[in-house]
Amino acid sequence: MSRPFTFVPPSGARAYRLGTARGEFAVIDAGTPVKGTVLLLPGFTGSKEDFISLHEPLAAAGYRTVAVDGRGQYQSPGPRDDESPYAQGELAQDVLAQLDALTPGSDGPGGSGPDGSGSRGDRFHLLGHSFGGQVARAAVLLDPARFRSLTLVSSGPAEISPGQQQRVKLLRDALTVMDMAQVWEAIRALDPPEDAEGELDAGLDDQLDLRRRWLANSPAQLAAAGRQLCEEPDRVAELAALRLPVHVLSGESDDTWPVPLLDDMAARLEAHRTIVHGAEHSPNTDRPSETAEALAAFWDGLDQ
Repeated sequence: MSRPFTFVPPSGARAYRLGTARGEFAVIDAGTPVKGTVLLLPGFTGSKEDFISLHEPLAAAGYRTVAVDGRGQYQSPGPRDDESPYAQGELAQDVLAQLDALTPGSDGPGGSGPDGSGSRGDRFHLLGHSFGGQVARAAVLLDPARFRSLTLVSSGPAEISPGQQQRVKLLRDALTVMDMAQVWEAIRALDPPEDAEGELDAGLDDQLDLRRRWLANSPAQLAAAGRQLCEEPDRVAELAALRLPVHVLSGESDDTWPVPLLDDMAARLEAHRTIVHGAEHSPNTDRPSETAEALAAFWDGLDQ
């Protein structure tokens, strides 16, 4: 689970519900698209707040960043007892609908940037963290012409590691017999001691924010996402065939997809590769300054 430094949007950012043809999605929208617009998709059990420390440095670099809660994630509505709306193809269509709403001239509330402009060239940079990376990949494969680039942050080529599959199965089983509050307490009891100590250091408000986010998630969304993480096929060859610029970014250690596996995926994609030192599965929260610097450098390089 990503643990953002804060749940409070930075100065100048807007938190609102983005209206689309497929419903409303909670977003945090920051910056002016001098160089382009980036759509940020969070991972399993995460939310748009997982990118909260990236907005200011990326805005300073000239990028508008729009972080979104996916259907059934945190503050975006979604059914709580039906998994079918959370099929990967449905989530990919949601992403395309979000792009439509953010495109200049659209009727959605986010259809233009703070200065009235949109994404340069009306093509978007897309970034997905972990599970969000698999959704991002599916969206790109569905309509590649909509995108300027794809960044996969700690998101691998296929299913997650066997150890993580066991953890996800435990969660999915628990969701069938326990309510969300009971599952939260069970998760907390299983947290490594160092994680618990870190959250105590962060303060009571941060712990309450994490619990509030968890309780707002749709159980059906979590169950469907967990199933996909354990069953995702390898689609690297399909993605490579598009010749779209890809950036594979990760921490220096990862127990969800081992770093050598991410290295191999990057080689197969002929992708730009970044390892953020001092970070693990969530470099966006572990080392946000270094992560933002690497992201901006990649995007800037596409226009040189």
